[in-house]
Amino acid sequence: MKQRIAQVTLLVREYDEAIQFYTEKLGFLLIEDTQLREEKRWVIIAPPGATESRLLLAKATNEEQTRCIGRQAGGRVFLFLFTDDFWRDYDRLIKNGVNFVREPQLQKYGQVAVFEDLYGNLWDLIEPKEQDVPELRKKY
Repeated sequence: MKQRIAQVTLLVREYDEAIQFYTEKLGFLLIEDTQLREEKRWVIIAPPGATESRLLLAKATNEEQTRCIGRQAGGRVFLFLFTDDFWRDYDRLIKNGVNFVREPQLQKYGQVAVFEDLYGNLWDLIEPKEQDVPELRKKY
């Protein structure tokens, strides 16, 4: 049996501002942008090289969803962006104006820093140590 999480929904205020942030600031790829109805689009983004999971950008459509924008994890780190070169990506994100709320630290599991997206969701940028991530061990 094989299963995987293919997509995670990320609530956004507006599609175009979210696409711009994730593609221009974070360097993600726009995989799909399909108009479904007048107010609804199917927008999928992913970091370069991602094969297992993607983000589905979903425009908030009611007050409850709007309140959750930027707080999808209740103030905790929500998403974990793994990289094969922490300093390359950290420097690029800083250059692109991404706000880091916790400076880089070397932890037992790897090099990590926390940044926020345009809505305030917290992300870990992590270059994991190989022994902690078997799929990286195979790759390098």
